[in-house]
Amino acid sequence: MKYQNIIHGKFQNRPNRFIARVLVEGVLETVHVKNTGRCKELLLPDSEVILEISDNPNRKTKYDLIAVYKEGLGLINMDSQAPNKVAFEWLKEQDYDFIKPEYTYGNSRIDFYMEKGEKKYLMEVKGCTLEIDGVGYFPDAPTERGVKHLRELTKAAKEGYECITAFVIQMEGVHQVLPNVETHPEFGVALEEAKDAGVRVLFLGCHVEEDELRVDRFSFGA
Repeated sequence: MKYQNIIHGKFQNRPNRFIARVLVEGVLETVHVKNTGRCKELLLPDSEVILEISDNPNRKTKYDLIAVYKEGLGLINMDSQAPNKVAFEWLKEQDYDFIKPEYTYGNSRIDFYMEKGEKKYLMEVKGCTLEIDGVGYFPDAPTERGVKHLRELTKAAKEGYECITAFVIQMEGVHQVLPNVETHPEFGVALEEAKDAGVRVLFLGCHVEEDELRVDRFSFGA
């Protein structure tokens, strides 16, 4: 996926989950943050950030914060809408016969339903922006929604679906994602239960540029 019109800025502070104040060409701007996670290890004062300029003149904020440079690691895409987009692009390059985004299963909307021959697949996508010592972790904040999705996949796997939970790694140099049990122990429990039921864990590593994010490597977890 590509961003159309980007500009650099210097992060200053984040009054709430949805907005940040960023210096853009010497002017303090209020920008929309496209990630409601905590991101405290990323959005540090004076961190260099990448903004996309909105083409909607009626918006309250002119910019979207989409990426940040992290010392020792490089550029991290933190756009929470990006993982589903790049996962869809990647799925279309695989040999599935049919792909449907936003598929209703049980009481949840699962990100993707696929078919290959007689097999039916369900895939839920999570974006990973948290890195510690070269390893990715998810989530960076408690996610009851994420636990609910894992339990739906566990149920579906027992009913015969081929189920996948896919972690889109929005940075380079990181190849696996572990459950962040310190932040949300229940997510780690739900992930182990899902794996025991046959849900596969997929790591989708990305090539990250200031104006682009795309999957360039993948592997299944043990």
